Amino acid sequence: MSFPWFEFLGLMLAFGINAVIPGADFAMVLRQSVVHDRRAALFTSAGIATSILVHGTYTLLGVGVIVGQSLLLFNILKWLGAAYLVWLAIAALRSPPPQPPVVAEGVETKRGDMAAFALGFLINLLNPKAVLFFLALFTSLVSVHTPGDVKVIYVASMSIMLFAWFALVSFFFTTPSVRQGFFRFGRWFNRITGITFLALAVRVALAQQR
Repeated sequence: MSFPWFEFLGLMLAFGINAVIPGADFAMVLRQSVVHDRRAALFTSAGIATSILVHGTYTLLGVGVIVGQSLLLFNILKWLGAAYLVWLAIAALRSPPPQPPVVAEGVETKRGDMAAFALGFLINLLNPKAVLFFLALFTSLVSVHTPGDVKVIYVASMSIMLFAWFALVSFFFTTPSVRQGFFRFGRWFNRITGITFLALAVRVALAQQR
């Protein structure tokens, strides 16, 4: 059987369009780029991309259907996601004005990398809209006759695409001229990102099953 390129390209196009639309993932990578550095932003991007593998795996295993149809499970995921975004908002609002970071080494750097990865992983994993999106994407664009190994390639490709996109975002927002522009905002940057996370928390809390 030949590789279903038409199906693959349609899936990548739909996923790519959704990926570039600003949301919680974008807001987090932007904040990591400005408040911390390129390394932190890239590890956060890697966390987001890894979370996509989780979404794709449970979708292929059929668990996503259970979550999508269970009001209790959906609401648990929804409120966990909203609470996490509120926590991020409070942390942003209480943070000092962003300044050029001091480079750390050794154990502290490794801890910082793990924390950045976890931020990206959780912000995507706890988004109930991601569950519904993957269900809709695979239901509408992927044939039930598509082999399982091909579907695994689809999921891996989406993860790679998402990391590539946020890596580009990370490189752009960590260029010196762009970062200096954000530094001039001072506390306003924290206020804007904090309010953005709060707005996203409300959006997640209002999410409904379809």
